[in-house]
Amino acid sequence: MKRRIININEDLCNGCGACAEACHEGAIGMVNGKAKLLRDDYCDGLGDCLPACPTGAITFVEREAAEYNEKAVLENKKIKMQQESNPVHSGCPGHQLRQFNRGSVTENPTTPMESKLGQWPCQIKLVPVNAPYFNGAKLLIAADCTAYAYANIHKDFMEGKITIIGCPKLDGIDYTEKLTEIIKSNDIREVTVLRMEVPCCGGLENAAKKALQDSGKFIPWQVVTISIDGRIL
Repeated sequence: MKRRIININEDLCNGCGACAEACHEGAIGMVNGKAKLLRDDYCDGLGDCLPACPTGAITFVEREAAEYNEKAVLENKKIKMQQESNPVHSGCPGHQLRQFNRGSVTENPTTPMESKLGQWPCQIKLVPVNAPYFNGAKLLIAADCTAYAYANIHKDFMEGKITIIGCPKLDGIDYTEKLTEIIKSNDIREVTVLRMEVPCCGGLENAAKKALQDSGKFIPWQVVTISIDGRIL
């Protein structure tokens, strides 16, 4: 049958693996350092992978392709879930999903503080929309600079939360759509937005607020602003 399906330009692909992480159906994989459409019948033609691609290597085409097979996709997802305890990752190692089980640690002034980062990756543009660590999570959406301006960010904000970070000015993208899908698709318990006082951080706050609104869910949320000299305003 002739239908809309993705096409990957290998010359434009930089091998980052972001599209493979974003593809909920498992249609895309990394082969010899390049993204490949592994199975036509896994591609639903909706294009969740398009905004994840930083180089514009993915487009839609109309061509003869096998019909989308939702049953096969679901079966493949079940297999992947069963392998979750020892996941196989074929993309960039830096994008591999990891969840850290941080036990209770008594802080000692004479020893270094333990990281409270709960998962990897943590960049908004790299995290998948669906991940096990999002279910039941307290979500921290933090501007990149907050980690440098506020010294005790791990203990005061990141502990017990799933942290995702970004800078709308440097990334040059609107996070609204992706944040909406994360909140809509997962059981998020609460949302904290941690931003700097500088105007460009308004893009992160506005994206989070719009995502909460567009998700159709009523979730407790708050915005905390950090001054450029490291104080909570």
